[in-house]
Amino acid sequence: MEHRDVFLFASIPWYSWVAWFVVLGALIGLNQLTRRFRWAGLAIFVALPIILTIFVWPTSAGAGSSTGTWFHWVKVYSALAGVLGFMALRYHPRLAARKWALCFPPLILAINILEACIRDFQVGGMHANGMVDGVYMLSGPWNWMNGVAGLLNLLTICGWFGIFISRDKSKDMIWPDMLWFWIIAYDLWNFAYVYNCVGDHSFYAGAALLISCTIPAFFIKKGAWLQHRAGTLALWMMFTMAVPAFVTDSRFSVDASGSPVALFTVSAVALLANVAVAAYQLRTIIRRRRNPLTDELYTQLPAFQQVVAQNRGPREVAGPVAHPQPATARS
Repeated sequence: MEHRDVFLFASIPWYSWVAWFVVLGALIGLNQLTRRFRWAGLAIFVALPIILTIFVWPTSAGAGSSTGTWFHWVKVYSALAGVLGFMALRYHPRLAARKWALCFPPLILAINILEACIRDFQVGGMHANGMVDGVYMLSGPWNWMNGVAGLLNLLTICGWFGIFISRDKSKDMIWPDMLWFWIIAYDLWNFAYVYNCVGDHSFYAGAALLISCTIPAFFIKKGAWLQHRAGTLALWMMFTMAVPAFVTDSRFSVDASGSPVALFTVSAVALLANVAVAAYQLRTIIRRRRNPLTDELYTQLPAFQQVVAQNRGPREVAGPVAHPQPATARS
């Protein structure tokens, strides 16, 4: 692969930037549509995948395609499983009231992170320096660094039993402990993963896809990041499985630079961010005497309290479940 005098990507023409913003807007818009209307969710995440599985993906994502690997097939169905599982929790109160059912969202998130970590380690062990599965790959220490970052990100998933369904019309799946610092650490890790393993997809599948769920999590519906992530990921995977050439061979495609410096830098930043989150979480667990498996960890933070206040009724907010007292206050 020819290395250009750039950092992350080769030259990006104006029409690729236009396509990037179209992808970003489409993902945000379709995610909002399926989030607000149950019929849209069933049409896009149930009926459409059945049609694509039978008539499109066996050809478009076959052997030799950049999306023809086991990882892409597992990813699309695990993303869809996440969306459908979340819809079941959102629309069936009896299910959402069961403690064991609340383990499903963190579990599906952990599985998705683990899948990517395995792939990063796999690419690291390939000693690749050329085209693999339709994309350029360069193996190196960055794969191992980012695999570790992903495992840290997985281990810092917390507040498993604090998930609840919002009281508004959209019935969103709210996870108060999933706060901005973990989300940013996830974004940095996931971008580095895409950049390491499918670099020529990362302009869209890395940057645009991650931003499409971070924007609504920060500005449209706070506390519902995982729901936004599952929806946008499923939408993107369905599209790229059906039209893999869009990110590889079309006029809108943007190649990664293939620079070892860029690969090392994005993975190092991801690792440092996740080490910082893990250190902060450990400090919180120790100082507040929290059990990371059963307790919500960040109840003292204004961001946590704001999410709860915006999505639960007044009686629930005032109750002990919404605002558990710090361990120091109880002792």
